[in-house]
Amino acid sequence: MQPGPRLAGKVAIVTGGASGIGAETARMFALHGAKVLLTDANAALGRSIAEEITAKGGTASFAEQDVASENRWAEIVAEAEKRYGRVDILCNIAGISGRDPRQNMQQGLVGGGRILEQTLEVWNKVMEINATGTFLGVKAVIPAMQRAGGGSIINISSICGIVGSHSNGAYHASKGAVRIFSKAAAIQYAPDKIRVNSIHPGFVDTPMTKPGHSNPEVAEARIAATPLGRFGTPADIAAGCLYLASDEAAWVTGSELVIDGGMTAN
Repeated sequence: MQPGPRLAGKVAIVTGGASGIGAETARMFALHGAKVLLTDANAALGRSIAEEITAKGGTASFAEQDVASENRWAEIVAEAEKRYGRVDILCNIAGISGRDPRQNMQQGLVGGGRILEQTLEVWNKVMEINATGTFLGVKAVIPAMQRAGGGSIINISSICGIVGSHSNGAYHASKGAVRIFSKAAAIQYAPDKIRVNSIHPGFVDTPMTKPGHSNPEVAEARIAATPLGRFGTPADIAAGCLYLASDEAAWVTGSELVIDGGMTAN
């Protein structure tokens, strides 16, 4: 994709910006003229992405963030307004799978545990980051967007927010919450010209999916279930974020953009 003016003059906050979909979205937004404040819990990686963008002529800065902290969200929005003057775009991308972070490769086709195998601790943590973090981000940024005269909020859900599977009920529940919460927010703040949409990726090659995709049996099964016959890339999802963030999507709100290689069409 060639550089262009699709986000010229706009200011974006991108969470989960240190790697995967978040990092690629930050890069793509900057390439298209946005000033980007990217956040992540991983400060070293996050700073490196901001420095990379700046070195290539873009405008980006980094702030460490726990998306489950309401106070930190207030600070992030204030920092974006102080540094860049306004906030036009929020991409809620930060998320966790709920699988054991020490697991380098998924064992077997089913990962994440069935309901009887998931603990309340895991459930609460997944909901805290994926669902509550999204709620807090939307709540924090709305006043800034009202001051700016409108904006675009993009919440990353998943195909797991649309269909069920054999495992990881907590992840499904969190992403389903993001999906329907986005619709409620879209209706409530449409009068303020604030658009809210959700994106539902399928199987994308990212650090979060690496344990599953490192298992050849799992990788083969997931590709076989995807009509286009490959895993998605972070750039595939970032392109959807770019569209929804741009004025090209000025009449799009409360929508679900499914980017899954055709998987949920089966």
